[in-house]
Amino acid sequence: MSRTRKRTGATRRHAPTRRHVPSRRWRFDWSCFDRWLDRVVTLAVITALLVGGTALVLHLVL
Repeated sequence: MSRTRKRTGATRRHAPTRRHVPSRRWRFDWSCFDRWLDRVVTLAVITALLVGGTALVLHLVL
């Protein structure tokens, strides 16, 4: 086989070139939403624990 002939099929030694992927601007990123939701839930739980603990202490003291 001559060196000028292009190899094709299973004899290809390099990865195929990647095609242009259209931008994903129109898709919503759920992982970002999930991270913010985790932060909001964590903040709500901490707030509830602090308020409940304060109410319990005030109830026992007064």
